[in-house]
Amino acid sequence: MGFKIGQKVVYPNHGIGIIEQIEQKQIGSTTLPFYTLRLAATNSVVLVPVDNAREVGLRSPITAAEGELLMKNLADDFNSPPADWKDRFKEFSEKMRTGDIFAVAEVLKTLTYLSHFKPLSFREQRMLERARYLVISELSAVCRKPECDIVARVDQALAAACAKHARRTTRARSAGANAGH
Repeated sequence: MGFKIGQKVVYPNHGIGIIEQIEQKQIGSTTLPFYTLRLAATNSVVLVPVDNAREVGLRSPITAAEGELLMKNLADDFNSPPADWKDRFKEFSEKMRTGDIFAVAEVLKTLTYLSHFKPLSFREQRMLERARYLVISELSAVCRKPECDIVARVDQALAAACAKHARRTTRARSAGANAGH
């Protein structure tokens, strides 16, 4: 899975970065190769051991076709999250750490939906913002369009997903109420 200098990559929970160099670092008595990665969001540099890149979740950005699939998934209904915010936060944190943009999109959809009904906790609000940034920045890189063009499409997709989920939960509640009569 070797990456090359100048290649765009995705670093889990931090988004798009560019491999600036591949350098040897002395760790104890061993010399190991590292990717030097500059993160687009913060302009900070991260060193990732070449041998651990897969375990860390370093990956190539999704393809344009996967970008379209991601947009479609963003507009789809989703599973209701755990009611207890601690359980929800744990589940969402695990999804965010995977680096899988489709899992991050699930977090984005669910937290966007919840934010329409109640204020999110500080930690959930930060996670919502992080998930939104990760989805928009990767789609922007993949579609080669400015983020401002992507934001409107993502917002439309999220609105569609929230509407579908609201209709489904309303139907489920009314079916449950009718069953009790």
